[in-house]
Amino acid sequence: MSFSEIVINEQLPGVNPVNFGYEVCKSGHSFGPAVREYWLLHYVVSGTGVFEREGQTHTVQAGEVFVIPPSLVTFYRASHSRPWHYIWIGFTADPTLTEPLNSPILRVPGMGEIFEEMRSCHELERGRSSFLAARIWDLLALLKEGTSRPLDYIDKALHCIHAEYMTDLNVTRLASRLNLERSYFSTLFKEKTGVSPAKFLADLRLSKAAELMTVHRKSPSTAAASVGYPDLYHFSKAFKQKYGISPREYQKRHS
Repeated sequence: MSFSEIVINEQLPGVNPVNFGYEVCKSGHSFGPAVREYWLLHYVVSGTGVFEREGQTHTVQAGEVFVIPPSLVTFYRASHSRPWHYIWIGFTADPTLTEPLNSPILRVPGMGEIFEEMRSCHELERGRSSFLAARIWDLLALLKEGTSRPLDYIDKALHCIHAEYMTDLNVTRLASRLNLERSYFSTLFKEKTGVSPAKFLADLRLSKAAELMTVHRKSPSTAAASVGYPDLYHFSKAFKQKYGISPREYQKRHS
């Protein structure tokens, strides 16, 4: 028994679903050797079978996903005694997002729930593609969390600084969010980046302010408020210390 949903190709950015379905396979059901134009993932609900990719044969069973990348020759066959029941999703994806899909077989707890949620797409019509795209994003997030190395403290700090430099973020708050003592965090940060977190944050804010004033023609007061300096006097003082001239003069020279 096989069933597939009609998925409208909406050319969504990032990940874009192109087909979806599920099948209770007949004994020995097979496909290939063949290639696909898009990514195709099969989540095995029950049963077992074999999957061949790049000269290697894998036995795949319940709770696992076998991965068919675009333009790669693959072959798969259900067991004769315990044939597969699987759910599949086909999609295109930006190459920057597909690192978690490098393995031919994926084994990460929680995948089954996401594939089962995909089944409810039949309740939607206009929102079906967006719904399936959201589930693919959920799956990529789960896989990335389960297969990638954990971010270290400084990786997290750098991401946080770049995302929140325009707020009242400071070194004390940043260290606290990482559950680190301030001086220890500062030591770790300088060891990895070569500068203190306070200087890194200040330099980023001031460079962003300079860009706002020259490229985007914003006033010094608007630039200051936009990068986390509510006080124009302190902003001007810090800016002159870094660039040697006042924000207004800098804007005149570089606009």
